[in-house]
Amino acid sequence: NSTEIVCKTRKRDVYAMVFYAATNDAKANVTVTINVNMKNSWGHLSALDYPNLAFYAIMTVVYSLFALAWLLALVCQYKDLLRVQFWIGAVIALSMIEMVFFFSQYNTVNVTGEEGFSLLMTAELVSAAKRTLARLLVIIISLGFGIVKPRLGPNLILVTGIGVVYFTVAAVEGISRTMVSSEEINSTKGRVVTLAMVVLDVGIIYFVYASITDTMRTLRLRRNTVKLSLYRHFSNAIIFAVIASFIFLFWSILEYPRQQCLDNWQEIWLLDGFWHILFCFLLLAMMVLWRPSANNNRYASLVDLGSNDEPEQMPSEAFEGMKLHNLGQECKTVPSTSVDDDLKWVEENIPTSLVDAAVPVLMDSEDEINISRFEVSKMQ
Repeated sequence: NSTEIVCKTRKRDVYAMVFYAATNDAKANVTVTINVNMKNSWGHLSALDYPNLAFYAIMTVVYSLFALAWLLALVCQYKDLLRVQFWIGAVIALSMIEMVFFFSQYNTVNVTGEEGFSLLMTAELVSAAKRTLARLLVIIISLGFGIVKPRLGPNLILVTGIGVVYFTVAAVEGISRTMVSSEEINSTKGRVVTLAMVVLDVGIIYFVYASITDTMRTLRLRRNTVKLSLYRHFSNAIIFAVIASFIFLFWSILEYPRQQCLDNWQEIWLLDGFWHILFCFLLLAMMVLWRPSANNNRYASLVDLGSNDEPEQMPSEAFEGMKLHNLGQECKTVPSTSVDDDLKWVEENIPTSLVDAAVPVLMDSEDEINISRFEVSKMQ
């Protein structure tokens, strides 16, 4: 039960402690229990883990500023908000809570020298929930939810299934990483969980890419330049994140091979910190692109028949070369002479009931038909 200072180190480095127990009786069965307590000038955290304490403290402040700025923007534009903006707010809140839990975990170890098991498990579960919600946010934005289409429709079941599967795998991976040793992580079971995470992430990246491509194709056909520009910036942010991820993966494999002693241990905190930094920049990009403003109606999925920047067609151009049937009288093509003559011809030959009959032809979906009729009813 004695406590003795064995040695003092003069620099931050990797050290190996060797213990040797000897007895005069060769047949004696001796059990020796040794408790090793390491303490630095800042606390009980090792030099390997101490950068994580400062990193999570900084990230907590960053996400707190994000949450405050986003909340003020929502309050200022509370009358005109998009549903996707509430999703972004939820991701910001979960990210802030995640950073608070990880900072509390490292701070507890630094002060007391003991790891809080319940705190660590809660932090891993919150982290899994945040990563799941973040991926679902990217998926629903790529599908055009709230921007191009008001509902997910048949994709709702698929998106929900992806969320459930990813949260389950992420929770199992996080809890197993904290409960088992490094040797068990590198075993077959640990590699299966890691491989499942990689396969899920690759599948999500492919699904997001296909969805963004389909959404941008739809916007090109509708000639909506405002929303098309928005999705071009979003796709550029996704491409940058994917490229940066692959570059970091190759760098980490080359820089940190699987060995016991590492020469560049000072930067090993980047193995976890990089992903938080990358996601922080991606979330910031989504906050800038979908920020609450007075022009939210330009991005809402109300009436999506084209860009407001395009000039309106005159009646003669819109109906030139068309023949109308089943109207009780024959309508022929009238050559364009002047604007007044064209308007007079439209009033005399086209009844007001034609608008209701022509709407299904001009619209692309049942949702747009209902939305257009709602807009017409507001003008009456």
